[in-house]
Amino acid sequence: MTGSLEGKVAFITGAARGQGRSHAIRLAEEGADIIAVDVCAQIDTVRYPLATADDLAETVQQVRALGRRIVAREADVRDGETLRAAVAAGIEELGRLDIVLANAGIAPFNLKPRAGEWDDVIGVNLTGVYNTVEAALPTLIEQGDGGAIVLTGSTASLFGIGANTPGGIAYTAAKHGLVGLMRAYANYQAEHSIRVNAVLPSGVRTDMVTSREMQEYVQANEEQSRLLVNALPVDLLEPLDLSNAIAFLVSDAARYVTGVVMPVDAGFSIKH
Repeated sequence: MTGSLEGKVAFITGAARGQGRSHAIRLAEEGADIIAVDVCAQIDTVRYPLATADDLAETVQQVRALGRRIVAREADVRDGETLRAAVAAGIEELGRLDIVLANAGIAPFNLKPRAGEWDDVIGVNLTGVYNTVEAALPTLIEQGDGGAIVLTGSTASLFGIGANTPGGIAYTAAKHGLVGLMRAYANYQAEHSIRVNAVLPSGVRTDMVTSREMQEYVQANEEQSRLLVNALPVDLLEPLDLSNAIAFLVSDAARYVTGVVMPVDAGFSIKH
């Protein structure tokens, strides 16, 4: 049976684990080949462990187990030149590009703020999204047959929530800015039949969210954390819940869906 993305190539940032790996596997199940990028290094202001080269290798193994091709590169989304080189390497091997998932992100909600939190979060979560899209656009435009881009935001894209720290405020600001990026790109790239949308999850069961460091912050800010609950009786979404939404948005079933903010949040948004 042919998948909905047969013959397409998807470029995914933050692909070594968590949501990014889930997206790579889900799109591969639908027939897509994958360009997978992750920093695979620690950022000093982030206390919880970031993904490793071994994590990225596991994503490669799982995609190949589905019979799909994958090109994986280590790259920091804050470094536009390195990111463009990673995309170029993937396109050279896989032949084209159709889908872009700007998924990489950090959330240094530190009990004791660290110097540089603001810059790192804005750099990864906003400038990194811009760099991701810009690395892909020339090829999408040159190919001349459209494309689908999905930016991963957050419920913090809509509300003043997160953490009252430099990193937390930067997270909320960056996720708000991501929606502006999405709407601008959706407008300016429509003439090229390139669709751009955003998914906004509430808490997702990833290594970032379930890490000891993140749980320490939650416990130390219990009153604030009690407000961050979903309407449906579920504490955390699964990465696959986001992957399923994205698989729809990048498919031909959503061929006229662009400029849309799609909460995938178990009803979090309707409570705020």
